[in-house]
Amino acid sequence: MTPQSHFMLIAPLAAGHESELRALLASMNSEPGMADAHNAVLPFGDFERLHFARLVLLDDALQIDLETLGLPRPGLPTYLLFMGDCDGPAHEFLGHLAQRAGDGLRKVFSHCKGFATSDDLLDWMLAHDQPLAANYVNWVGRTVQQVRQESALQRALAARAPRHVRVCGAAARTLRDELKSFVRTEVQAGRLMLTPPEPTPLAWQMTNLAHALLVPLIGLALLPLLIVLLPLLIYQLRSRELSDPEICPRPQTEALSALQELEDRDVTNQYTALGAVKPGLFRRWLVTVLLVLIDYACRHVFTRGHLARVQTIHFARWAFLDNKTRVVFTSNYDGSHQGYMDDFINKVSWGLNLVFSNGLGWPRTRWLILGGARLEQRFKHFQRRHQVPTQVWYKAYPGLTLVDLKRNHCIRDGLEREQMTEAQAIAWLKLL
Repeated sequence: MTPQSHFMLIAPLAAGHESELRALLASMNSEPGMADAHNAVLPFGDFERLHFARLVLLDDALQIDLETLGLPRPGLPTYLLFMGDCDGPAHEFLGHLAQRAGDGLRKVFSHCKGFATSDDLLDWMLAHDQPLAANYVNWVGRTVQQVRQESALQRALAARAPRHVRVCGAAARTLRDELKSFVRTEVQAGRLMLTPPEPTPLAWQMTNLAHALLVPLIGLALLPLLIVLLPLLIYQLRSRELSDPEICPRPQTEALSALQELEDRDVTNQYTALGAVKPGLFRRWLVTVLLVLIDYACRHVFTRGHLARVQTIHFARWAFLDNKTRVVFTSNYDGSHQGYMDDFINKVSWGLNLVFSNGLGWPRTRWLILGGARLEQRFKHFQRRHQVPTQVWYKAYPGLTLVDLKRNHCIRDGLEREQMTEAQAIAWLKLL
């Protein structure tokens, strides 16, 4: 199994470079927001281990909300954010990226403060690689190569299998045997590839095991202190929940239109959101602890097709910015934006509240998990207002949803099984 990893490069823009950078990023797209896989600047499609990537400009516009609390508004720069999800170690992928797309990367990063053309590109990228607070992978170990090969297998079998013919009984197993023979011939001829998975790296196994054990052990060690402090923590939480302001105005029409222009150009969409953490150490510490727990659950529990009850997210991540005063959240999800938000409201509103109720202006919660996202209209206004347009977005397997990926894997799994009953063969043929 090849585990997935992530990179998130972030750097402030140099003064006066924003317009020129926006034009450069736009030149990388085949349509608004959608990267041309073979664009001249960053040909994402040349990198066979890259699942998703995006380039986004993050400004400080919503810092104005601090003024509603009578607090000073810090002057923050506009950042360039370049992130991606890849198979294998991220630092190795960045090395390949620097070797094969170095000129284009230098064009992009030349608009960032402190970047010099004489800098070692890989060293600069590694120095600006921001650690994640939490990240989610829909199916750990499912590689780009696997997705593409299994999709090609499904198309070949679907074209070969008879259409509009109901197969039952022994005929189903006979047809499956014929299709297995067909695939064997195609593989031998090199027209189909079914590469076996690589061995799981020992270092990753050991690191993952250590993380699985260490976090609970630290929690147990801190449990007595938590019990002692619990009444104070509850008081601090409830007093803030009763007084924290809600800032959920309807999003501006122009801003909403700009976001919608980038959506529904594939069966999968991107989402980028940015917001300020509520002032004070209490909220900063609370969201830090909660993201540690969410990261633990994503890393060791939700690794096989779902995040709690949501089954439409390919990858998602949370990261702190500006000394933990802001959080950026990104995801790649199937279906429409409306359906995505409804999924969260109906299935995991409590999970949204855990983290995002620590964000300035979030709809009011009760006991950390109640209310909040369940206040549907206020929540939808809030999340749209905090959503940021993604200038460039790349997906390695356009047109394929997570349902398709799961079906295609089941087709391959069924094909490679030695024996099937008649009922199993019929069920397998229905997948084609």
